[in-house]
Amino acid sequence: SLSELDALLHDPSSDAELKSLAQSDIESTLSTLPGLTSRLKTSLIPAHPFADMSCMIEIHPGAGGSEASLFAQTLLDMYKGFCARKRWRTTLASYTPDDSVPESALTDALLEVDAPGSYDVLRSEAGVHRVQRVPSTEKKGRTHTSAVSVLVLPNLPETGGEDLDYEDPESDYYIAPQDVRSETMRARGAGGQHVNKTDSAVRLTHAPSGIVVSMQDSRSQHKNREKAWQLLRSKLAQIRRERREAEVIRLRRSVMGGVARTGREDKVRTYNYSQNRVTDHRSGRESGNLDGVLEGGRDLEDIMDSVREWMSEEEVKGLLVEEELKNKQAETPQK
Repeated sequence: SLSELDALLHDPSSDAELKSLAQSDIESTLSTLPGLTSRLKTSLIPAHPFADMSCMIEIHPGAGGSEASLFAQTLLDMYKGFCARKRWRTTLASYTPDDSVPESALTDALLEVDAPGSYDVLRSEAGVHRVQRVPSTEKKGRTHTSAVSVLVLPNLPETGGEDLDYEDPESDYYIAPQDVRSETMRARGAGGQHVNKTDSAVRLTHAPSGIVVSMQDSRSQHKNREKAWQLLRSKLAQIRRERREAEVIRLRRSVMGGVARTGREDKVRTYNYSQNRVTDHRSGRESGNLDGVLEGGRDLEDIMDSVREWMSEEEVKGLLVEEELKNKQAETPQK
């Protein structure tokens, strides 16, 4: 133990060689403490219920017009590059191009990542990504700011199981059939011969939440319906989970305050082209290699690692707050 090594180091009867060995062992042990502390913190945190699942990344341009559509395409390419580097198989489940922009741009995209555990790796990407750059059409050289929304969803299986009960009304995964309005329509946009000839596109509207999902990428109405239901179930499960987490955070803050969390409407990262810098607003991590980040390489993974570490630290803070609350309640005399 460290105390025994320290005793050897300060024992007048210890010879020089023994003291040198003790000092070396102390330094070696101390160097492992940060890693052990980090692993201990992580072990205290309950596993996220979606952690082992594969995922879907939904991308929508926000404020910024054509610049937002262009950057949405850039983010899609970034995530595809990241997944390729991980050797994760991806499928573009849904994609709508922005035809008003001459360059490659999109109005919405849904990327499926077929890799168990990818949700846990990528869930930190959810939120608003902001880009600052001078558009090619800007004649006065002014920097424009645009935003893109990224949503990371668990890729739930088509049928439930022991851990995913689709039939229990109390389950996060349950959807009452009478709450969903289903519509079919002609497919629109890119898609080949079947476009505007068959009612293959499917749109589902969940009345209680107002969530609308549509799927048209398959020629088969049946396949589009299956995928639309899968997407709707994933969105509702994610929202229900987020609501419970938000309530926990509210209670924690009411006790001690200072416990952070980012939601889907929060600005999570800024990509500044003129300064060649990417800044994550949660972990505070910065990268001076914008191209490396946008290629989905190691620079992006370093940022993602820093965010997951930040999330773990915040979760540990939250657990400590909950423990403090329990102790205060235990000390309060019952009336």
